[in-house]
Amino acid sequence: MTTATAPERRGTGSRTLSVVRLQLINTQSFVWVPLLIMTATVVLCLLIFAMIPGDGLKPSGAAQAPLWYFLALGIQAMTLTFPFSQAMSITRREFFVGTVVVGAIGAAMMATIFLGLAGIEMATNGYGMNGRIAYIEWFFEPGWASAWLTYFTVTLLLYVIGFWAATVWKRFGTLAIAAVLTALGLALVIALFVITRTGSWPAVIDWFAQTGPFLLTLGALLLTAVLSLGAYATLRKTTV
Repeated sequence: MTTATAPERRGTGSRTLSVVRLQLINTQSFVWVPLLIMTATVVLCLLIFAMIPGDGLKPSGAAQAPLWYFLALGIQAMTLTFPFSQAMSITRREFFVGTVVVGAIGAAMMATIFLGLAGIEMATNGYGMNGRIAYIEWFFEPGWASAWLTYFTVTLLLYVIGFWAATVWKRFGTLAIAAVLTALGLALVIALFVITRTGSWPAVIDWFAQTGPFLLTLGALLLTAVLSLGAYATLRKTTV
């Protein structure tokens, strides 16, 4: 007499890789849209540089545009693929790990692109116009590796924030998101109010200058890890 055996369940690593593949099915969102935003940012900045007279330094903060896109990408990574992952019998832990891995891949891609642009800016004297898009001198003071880590960390941090926000919305609803955003907004305004009223801006600016970009990046990386744990804790009891 033969007995039927249940099909062997794939290993955790294989299922996590399945999440990575699931997230990357839409390469437009994770690859082409960030590249399009970056390209458009560079083109617009070059046109603006050309319109500014003189040979002085022409810094631009527009480079943050593709980084902020990763906030929306983190939201999409949760809302668009989580239901499919559950239909594939993927655990929440595997979904979380795979999703964060994809975010890290995207952050590494953006950091590498920023360093490539910074190299071009240095080699061409700011595109021949003394313009600065990716080369933020303060970021590069500790070295190019530190600058890469800074761009990587900022991108991944925004991605994780978006992912956690979507997880909170999925579990608790719109009211919870509104309450969290309101609380964060109030906390920020109160902090700015206290710093302004006490005349502490010089001390705050000096603290940032003394700490330096590398240590601040490590702090942001630690914050990213803490937020990731919070996102996972929220995801564990989230339903489809």
